[in-house]
Amino acid sequence: MANFNKIILLGNLTRAAKLSYLPNQTAIVEFSLAVNRNWKGKDGEKKQDVCFIECKAFAKPAETLNKYTKKGDQLLIEGRLSFDSWMAKDGTKRSKHRVIIESFQLMGTKKENSASPDNDGKDDIPF
Repeated sequence: MANFNKIILLGNLTRAAKLSYLPNQTAIVEFSLAVNRNWKGKDGEKKQDVCFIECKAFAKPAETLNKYTKKGDQLLIEGRLSFDSWMAKDGTKRSKHRVIIESFQLMGTKKENSASPDNDGKDDIPF
């Protein structure tokens, strides 16, 4: 039976990427991505749901993400879902899913992707 594990997400970094190195000197970066879902309820009221996803990248992509991203930046990621489990200090079993990034696209800062209030939503067109 075939298996398939692929995830594509577009969201904003909730915190700056945290760079560290494995014992073999491979770079690793970890951060959280906030992905919003907007919809209208039956009553016509606008609603929003936010999902926070832990992400991890290795080697050159990790160094690039650390160098060129900051909190609030929009990022398109493609990767695979991974499940981590561990024993906490208090003896309880803990676990979480995270995305292991295989490729990404920098989409710009939050400010670049939304109209600023000082121009009333109108973009300056250079021609």
